[in-house]
Amino acid sequence: MTLPAVFVSHGAPTLVIEDSPTRRFLAGLGPTLGRPAAVVVLSAHWLTRGVTVGGAVRPETIHDFSGFPAGLYGIGYPAPGDPALAGQVVAALAAAGLEPTLESGRGLDHGVWVPLALMFPAADIPVVPVSVQPGGDARHHWRIGQALRPLRDQGVLILASGGISHNLRAYSDHRPGDPAPSWVREFTDWVATAVAGGDTAALLDFARQAPHAAANHPTTEHLLPFFAALGAGTPGAAGRRLFAAIEHGVLALDAYGFD
Repeated sequence: MTLPAVFVSHGAPTLVIEDSPTRRFLAGLGPTLGRPAAVVVLSAHWLTRGVTVGGAVRPETIHDFSGFPAGLYGIGYPAPGDPALAGQVVAALAAAGLEPTLESGRGLDHGVWVPLALMFPAADIPVVPVSVQPGGDARHHWRIGQALRPLRDQGVLILASGGISHNLRAYSDHRPGDPAPSWVREFTDWVATAVAGGDTAALLDFARQAPHAAANHPTTEHLLPFFAALGAGTPGAAGRRLFAAIEHGVLALDAYGFD
């Protein structure tokens, strides 16, 4: 079974406990994909200078946030790790010239366990996390995805977790009931059009070509996982927008699949 590479927007940690269109989408996404042999996840919340792969046997659940409801801190996602697969990921990245390292004690941050707790709530599928490099650009993360692409033929799900828009200052300034600003919609529409048209060159050059790129991503760590999913797709094949929503006024939570 060859699974698509998937990018999801994970929103706030409360996504896992509060009803929303995005929560319902993620809860329904897992069954549509079937059961992967394992999941390799790039999360916007594991930031490193160089590419790093988590090789823990039993990765802990990391509650890497503060100021949220107390119940969130009691939620665990006890999925097993897969050291053998982690080694395979390291080898694939090394063969692509990306100079990866292995971190045997890395747990699962909320960019990993929040979407997976909704997609695969039994927590019985092995998970291998891969870090994001905030100092790397879109093409660097696209190359990571390219290196990981052959794993899809082994039934491994390549999952990228971030946010299609992520401006926390605008989020703080937003008043309930305000409409989504045009700069969010114009950016997300541009991404959707480029994905549907298979325009990888434009997507990799989003910082110059996309409207309001800097407003949607003052820092890029939540968008960089998207490019790994893009790179893990079949060359020349257009992607699909699986879901679109704007919540809390300015957080676009789109998801994409790349066959």
